[in-house]
Amino acid sequence: MKTRMIWANLVSHDLQKTIQFYSDLGFKQNGKETEELVSFSYGENDFIINFFLPKRFDNAMRGKVTDAKNENEIIFSLSADNRENVDEWYEIVQKAGAKIFSEPENFQQGYTFGFSDPDGHKFNFLYWPGM
Repeated sequence: MKTRMIWANLVSHDLQKTIQFYSDLGFKQNGKETEELVSFSYGENDFIINFFLPKRFDNAMRGKVTDAKNENEIIFSLSADNRENVDEWYEIVQKAGAKIFSEPENFQQGYTFGFSDPDGHKFNFLYWPGM
């Protein structure tokens, strides 16, 4: 059997902050937000990330979720076209108010930096030759 699509579901403690942050990064809002949810798409394949308020997300998980500001859960990697593109994203991410947890650096044959959103969800921009 073939899987049609994959997306991510995360917690947002403040949907308006989430909307502002991801809009500033150039993510496209996926539909209209509700009182409990906002959704964004990003990249050439329109990868979807849904952000739910904690009560709704806890219910879906049938338990408590990780406090991403104090614990690690996952890191989403966003590909960049080249090293200069990583540096450009670094400036954009800083202006959007992200917390930088890893400054731009060479990593093996690639180049990367890491940041977290207002809720602590981690991302990195990565240039990797041939990818």
